[in-house]
Amino acid sequence: MKKYFLLLFGSVIFTSCTQEKKLNDLQVQVEQGILEGVALPSGIHSFKGIPFAQPPVGELRWKAPQPPQKWEGVLKADAFKDNAMQKDVFGDMKFRSSGMSEDCLYLNVWAPADAKDKKLPVLVYFYGGGFVAGDGSEGRYDGETLAREGIVTVTLNYRLGIFGFFSHPELTNESPNNASGNYGLLDQNAALVWVKNNIAAFGGDPSKITIAGESAGSISVSAQMASPLSRDLISGAIGESGAMINPTLDAVPLNEAEQNGLDFAKRVNAQTLVDLRKMPADSLLEEASKWGAFNTRATVDGYFLPELPSATFAAGDQAKVPLLVGWTSAEIPYMAFMQGQYPNAENYAARVKQMFGDKAEEVLKLYPGTTQEEVIQSATALASDNFIVFSTWKWAELHKNTTGQPTYVYKFAQQRPPLKSELGSVKEGLAGGIIEEDGEKKENQMPAALPGASHASDIEYLLGNLNNNELYNWTEEDRKVSQTGVKYLANFIKTGNPNGETLPQWPVSKASETMNVLTIGAETSATPEQHRDRYLFLNSYYGF
Repeated sequence: MKKYFLLLFGSVIFTSCTQEKKLNDLQVQVEQGILEGVALPSGIHSFKGIPFAQPPVGELRWKAPQPPQKWEGVLKADAFKDNAMQKDVFGDMKFRSSGMSEDCLYLNVWAPADAKDKKLPVLVYFYGGGFVAGDGSEGRYDGETLAREGIVTVTLNYRLGIFGFFSHPELTNESPNNASGNYGLLDQNAALVWVKNNIAAFGGDPSKITIAGESAGSISVSAQMASPLSRDLISGAIGESGAMINPTLDAVPLNEAEQNGLDFAKRVNAQTLVDLRKMPADSLLEEASKWGAFNTRATVDGYFLPELPSATFAAGDQAKVPLLVGWTSAEIPYMAFMQGQYPNAENYAARVKQMFGDKAEEVLKLYPGTTQEEVIQSATALASDNFIVFSTWKWAELHKNTTGQPTYVYKFAQQRPPLKSELGSVKEGLAGGIIEEDGEKKENQMPAALPGASHASDIEYLLGNLNNNELYNWTEEDRKVSQTGVKYLANFIKTGNPNGETLPQWPVSKASETMNVLTIGAETSATPEQHRDRYLFLNSYYGF
């Protein structure tokens, strides 16, 4: 009888504990504790401000991200946390974050309300901003639309500028990996590890993680594919404009990065690493943002990046996964190449000669400029190719030739509609950003830029977030283009193939064959690549 009573008593205690730990519909159990999200009207649950690493402050400044600590009780995941330290560089970045601080290593998850018992594909998205700006809270990266497509969607923050890419001999010496720099990229890796270990709680499949990003985010995707730390964590990759391949923010040797760090330390009269870590974050940001003070670049550190990513891709040692990459039709305008010179044939030829020297004649054959119209077109192409198109093309070309994995290439051509009339004091910047102006709109003495999609303008279309950008008068055509882009991306994330029954066919690009390029716009169709001769010239020019 006594034994029976003890068994019964133990059963009651166990049942009571089990009931206490039972989660409600908005709660998930991750390794660190219980999270409680928010139910959106669309039937999506969002979880914002989830710590995926310890705050990189104090002694953890310029160290690899450390595993997050556990918490007691229920952590409310109902608001975005602080964005990384940065200056207000790009006027089109509209954050929903709680503020700005070094304590920035948080991620956000959107998942269907009924996803808990499922194994849905996962998207992890890296923001752009040249590794000096950006935040996972931006409306254009919002994950609700893709979550409605049955994809568990994640955005995250990573360290930027001097906080994310500072190298120094003392940092190298104190590192167990004998490496320094690349902290922002290591943050991304830590987020991927967290997702791998915890995304099943949200209904995601940890074996079906696609990474994606635009500009610096796209460059990050190429770096994560090349890194031995991340290449086995992913099942697919999407790159929108950019790869860590010369001339686009290629990585630098460790000794060069360390010298950059020593020069900065001398500039701010810091004798030791201790002095640098004692600098207030605001002061450090201010000093590093001065002209010529600090060069934000990834590092071939022998740990995260054993070699240049281009070498890894050429050897076929990158993540062997399906790849979807592309660029916009007018990444940056002709003015960026002409540098204030009027776009006539004489000025254009002089700029080509100045930039390409004894290769100028060859360049003028590939990018001719005998009329103003031709100059504007060719100068736009030269500016865009050297800025980001060539590196993206090279990434796709290497991947399709060295892995046997399907590669899909696009050109996004839908031009944004005009800004809303009530925003007459605001105009678009050179790369699609927004520049505030006081007073009335200034007259532009230069001819208009080439029509087309500017850098970063594809983000809200492809992620289905036009409604989150209230600056433009979106048309029904824009919404149709966005619906098409979302379907392509969703299909790719789910299957590794963007094609679907109602979509124009997107041919795969295969090894040793001419690349196929899908133009996404009001008219969406695929053609063999049209400018291979230009890219092959740049391939030789940049020493590949």
